[in-house]
Formats: sequence, C-alpha cells, structure tokens
Amino acid sequence: GHEEVEELSRHASIPVINGLTDLLHPCQVVADLQTVAEEFGPDYSERTVAWIGDGNNMANSWLNAAYRLGLSVRLACPEGYDPDPLIFERAKQMADVLLTRDPCEAVQGADVVTTDVWASMGQEEEAAERARVFEGYHVDEEVMSRADDHAIFLHCLPAHRGEGGAAKVIDGPY
Repeated sequence: GHEEVEELSRHASIPVINGLTDLLHPCQVVADLQTVAEEFGPDYSERTVAWIGDGNNMANSWLNAAYRLGLSVRLACPEGYDPDPLIFERAKQMADVLLTRDPCEAVQGADVVTTDVWASMGQEEEAAERARVFEGYHVDEEVMSRADDHAIFLHCLPAHRGEGGAAKVIDGPY
C-alpha cells in the first residue's frame, strides 16, 4: 500500500525509494523513460505516450512523468478504471493529457504504446471480471498500426500472452 511507504518514509533515517505501490510505480517509469530517450532522444516534450488499460499505478506514474517532463500522455481506460483524479488533474496543468475510452483514439500517432496486465498483483480474485471489463483494451496489430510508424511498445512486465493488455500484441518491430 502507498500509505505504508509514506509511513515508512516519515520514520526512516535514510531515504525511502518507492519501488512499487498500489498508487505509483515510479522506478518502472524511469526505466521506460530511459528507453524512450535511447530511442528518440532526451526531449520528452516532443513525445506522445499512449497507455492502454487500467488507470493503475503505471498510468498514474506516466501522468507524473507528463507533469514533470512535458510529454503528452493519452490514456485509454474502461469506465470505472480511471487514473487517480488528483494526479490526472495536476498533470493537465502542465502537460497535454487525455483520458478516453477508445484505445485507437489514444494511440493515434503515438511514439510509445504501453500497457500492463489486466489483473495485477493482489487482484488475482478479480481476474475473471477484469478480463471481461478489459476486453478490447489490448494492444494488437490494429492498435499499433494507428501509432506513428516509428512507435515502440513497452510493457512493465510480466507479460503473459493470452492474458492481460499484452495478450494480443503481435511479434514485430515494436
């Protein structure tokens, strides 16, 4: 839980790094941003990231990256699975961010297409319901074809073909 990490940091005598909480996954986004910089150069303000799936800790962390670095972030999330509203509103103050229900709209012309599994750690009991809700929120050849020709695909892993947002990702140059 995010609150546990905050509580730990209040009482710690050394810095506490959030490796992963239910609210944020900043270390993963830092690694992804390194990949983006290696692929496209260090000017993030020229990049558009499309997030497909749950408005979870990764979506929130991409919004934080947009707030800090000026990149555009487009999120395609099903109703009821939106990112944290405070993080979303803050990002809108500094960056071009969009929340849509349509994955094809989110990826239109994007440089980066990224997703996650539909049921993360601790959500195993929700897997069947999430599979129903998130059907259509996968990355496949049709979705990638709407991104820019040079687009790359990222996943915070583990990715399991046959389940989650990357279930239908094609093998390709992404």
